[in-house]
Amino acid sequence: MTEEKASSQILIAEDEFLSRTALESNIQDWGYDTISAKNGEEAWNIIQNKNIRIAILDWMMPGSNGLNLCRKIREEFQEKKKKYIYIILVTGRDSQEDVLEGLAAGADDYLSKPLNYQELRIRLQNGKRIIDLEESRMKLASFDSLTQLWNHNKILDFFEEEIQRGKRENLPTGIIMADIDYFKRINDNYGHQIGDQALFEVSRRLKTAIRRYDKIGRYGGDEMLVVLPNCRHQNILQVAQRLCTSVNQEKIKSDGGFLDITISVGGVSSSIFPQASSKNLLQISDKALYSAKMKGRNQAQIAQPGKEYMSVK
Repeated sequence: MTEEKASSQILIAEDEFLSRTALESNIQDWGYDTISAKNGEEAWNIIQNKNIRIAILDWMMPGSNGLNLCRKIREEFQEKKKKYIYIILVTGRDSQEDVLEGLAAGADDYLSKPLNYQELRIRLQNGKRIIDLEESRMKLASFDSLTQLWNHNKILDFFEEEIQRGKRENLPTGIIMADIDYFKRINDNYGHQIGDQALFEVSRRLKTAIRRYDKIGRYGGDEMLVVLPNCRHQNILQVAQRLCTSVNQEKIKSDGGFLDITISVGGVSSSIFPQASSKNLLQISDKALYSAKMKGRNQAQIAQPGKEYMSVK
C-alpha cells in the first residue's frame, strides 16, 4: 500500500552510491518522488532550483557537508524564499554532543547509521505532516479572503520569482493588470455587499480563464494582477481577449439582480522589454491599463516599444 504522493521531491544528499541507491529505492516504493545529490554543492544547487520540502542529508559529504548545508539552508535560503524545508540529518556519529550540534545547525530530525528504514518511513511521514501544516498556514496568510485569489504581497512574490526564473532560463514573463469598469458605481448604486459579490464572481471567472500554472492575485481594490510564465508578446493579446470575454460574455447574478460588468486590461511581456525590472513592467502594464480606460473601457491595451499599444475589444 503506497502513501499519498508528495507534490514536491525529497532530496537525498549522500556521497556513497550504495547508500544513496538504497534510500532512493525505499523512498520511491513508499510513493514519494526523489532527487539525489552526491555532494553538498549538488544538493545546494538542487535546493535553489527545485521544489524541495524535505531533505535527507548525510553529515559526511565531500565539499559542503550536511551540517554546513543545514546552516546554509536556514541562514541563506529559508529567509529569502520564505519556504520551510524539513531536514533529516543522517550520520554514523551518535554521541549526545553530535546530536545537539546537528539540531543546533537547523536539523529537524536525526537518524543514525545503519539506517532502520521503517523508522525512516515514520520520520518522513512526520516531516510531510509538518510541511503540510506549514503550507496550509502559509496559504491562509497568502490569500485574499474576499476574492479567494492570492493577496497583494504574494502575487508580487510570484511575479518576482518568475522574472528571475525567466532570466535564468531565457524565457519571457507576461503580466496583465485587469480592473472592473465603473466599479464605484456598483458600490454606490447597489451597496458594498453587492459590490463584493460582483468582485468575487469576476475574480472567479478570471481565474478559470488562465492556464493551470499562471497566477492571479488581488493587486488592490478591484484591480487584479495576472502573472504569465513563458508568455511572449504575441500571446499576451490572446490571453487579454480571453479574460475580457470571460467577464463580459454573461451577466453576473447578484442579490441586486443581474449586473452587466466589463473589465479593462493592460498587459506587457518581458520579451519586448528584456532589460526591464519587475517594477518597470508593472508600471508599463499599469499605463497600458490606463490607456484602455481612456479609450472607452471594456478592452485591452498591450504595451509595445514606443507609445503605441495593441488593442482588443
